[in-house]
Amino acid sequence: MELSAKEVANILGGFVEGDEQIKLNTLAKIEEGGTGALSFLANPKYEPFLYTTAASAVIVNKTLILNKAVETTLIRVDDAYASFTLLLEKFATGNQELSGIDAHAIVAKDAVIGNLVYVGAQSYVAAKSTIGANTKIHPQVYIGENVIIGENCIINAGVKIYHGCIIGNNCIVHSGTIIGSDGFGFAPLADGTYKKIPQTGIVTIENHVEIGSNCTIDRATLGSTIIRKGVKIDNLVQIAHNVEIGENTVIAAQSGIAGSTKIGRNCVLGGQVGIGGHITIADYSQIGAQTGVASSITEPNKKWFGTSYMEMRDNLKSQTVFRKLPELLKRIEALEKLFSSK
Repeated sequence: MELSAKEVANILGGFVEGDEQIKLNTLAKIEEGGTGALSFLANPKYEPFLYTTAASAVIVNKTLILNKAVETTLIRVDDAYASFTLLLEKFATGNQELSGIDAHAIVAKDAVIGNLVYVGAQSYVAAKSTIGANTKIHPQVYIGENVIIGENCIINAGVKIYHGCIIGNNCIVHSGTIIGSDGFGFAPLADGTYKKIPQTGIVTIENHVEIGSNCTIDRATLGSTIIRKGVKIDNLVQIAHNVEIGENTVIAAQSGIAGSTKIGRNCVLGGQVGIGGHITIADYSQIGAQTGVASSITEPNKKWFGTSYMEMRDNLKSQTVFRKLPELLKRIEALEKLFSSK
């Protein structure tokens, strides 16, 4: 698709500085764009590329003040990042055209399939499951009995959804993820062995949730493991049984959350964060990469970092002291010699 800079500005509610009629036919990163490319600038550290880019046009914030002249055409908008995301959504292709059940898919006779649903080759939809309108089930997906999947979802190749689990509308689940596997529940016995505790609950995923590749979300022992609306989960994340993730929380790769823990709304968990079981994380908490959290965080809207974790400012001060320990040790030894000689 080809649009002029003026047409793009009209779509985004912005205005053009430069050639309004320049033709744009592709989207690209600002440092890689060439003729016909449309890029964007949202992160200030990429601003130097604005003055050297070969992209034909760049979306920038209306508030951006130029340090020098630019050769590219600028499309000024209120929020460059959100505007570029809108274009990516608008011009993305591939999933919306798919519909129908592939001849090599297996769909139970009593499964309920909505309008414009796609079920790819070698996928399996078990008895009494429901698939909402316009949802796309890609090849080699397993959907167990009594599963409910809402409208406009994308379930990518190789996903496994165990029996009874519920997924809302407008969700995306990436390849290799397993939803509803048994929680890690074992009772220790007197002889040192373990007896498996039946995991009889489900997983409930609300609307507008995106789950990355190769994640595991365990079903509850009783009740439901709950992923609230708007949650975004990166690849390789483990969420244990009866965990509840508050709405609009984001979790980066390789993080793990132990059983029965409740994460508040609008929290941010960095990569490789480990959260202990049966604790609560307050709303708007930000937890830095590789932080281990063993007890509840009750104060909202704070940043935490380190193992053992503490407030980020205190942790950074401690790291500064830690780096100075060799020097401090020498000074202490020198003082000891000084006083011992007197």
